[in-house]
Amino acid sequence: MSIPLLPDSTPDLVRAKLFEGLRVMEVVTRDAALHTTLVAAAEATADALISGRKLLVAGNGGSAADAQHIAAEFVCRLVDDRPAMRAIALTTNTSILTAVSNDYGFERLFARQIEALGQPGDVFLAISTSGNSPNIVRALEQCRAMGITTIGLTGKSGGKMPTLCDYCLRMPSEVTMYIQQAHLALEHIFSLLVERFYFAAKPAAKG
Repeated sequence: MSIPLLPDSTPDLVRAKLFEGLRVMEVVTRDAALHTTLVAAAEATADALISGRKLLVAGNGGSAADAQHIAAEFVCRLVDDRPAMRAIALTTNTSILTAVSNDYGFERLFARQIEALGQPGDVFLAISTSGNSPNIVRALEQCRAMGITTIGLTGKSGGKMPTLCDYCLRMPSEVTMYIQQAHLALEHIFSLLVERFYFAAKPAAKG
């Protein structure tokens, strides 16, 4: 079986999709309210870490990869060489993921882990492009019951997340790939801001 040749217009498609993504990022760049929310979320996260608490992160699909990416930035580093910061991605332990899904249902996948690992004063960063992922919604509800601060990264409507999040960051798009592109940019900036706030308050820890 031969692979069909790509049409001559394919480079135009590449440019079109890049420009569509850029337009979303331009709106994000101009959204001062979004920036203020991001800074406030980062400051709250830094305050939690300074108090000995931790960041928990979860998402599905590509957002699961984002959760692991963010945790890596905290535990390893983003830019500067500095001590590790506490962060756990709830998407990585296959025994937990399969056991909880099998015994309690996929919708309790993250809530069960938050019940086990979470403490009042922790921060949970939830990532869902639709804002309606049942396991993310249940996790946010669990956080509310436990006194855990909640941050949401989602799409244009936000789905059910805005009313469940202390800080909700909605991307101005309904297209998953553009939402995820914007999420990644803000995730990096979020990590950078938390790092700056944390080590400004704990200069001796810069090591």
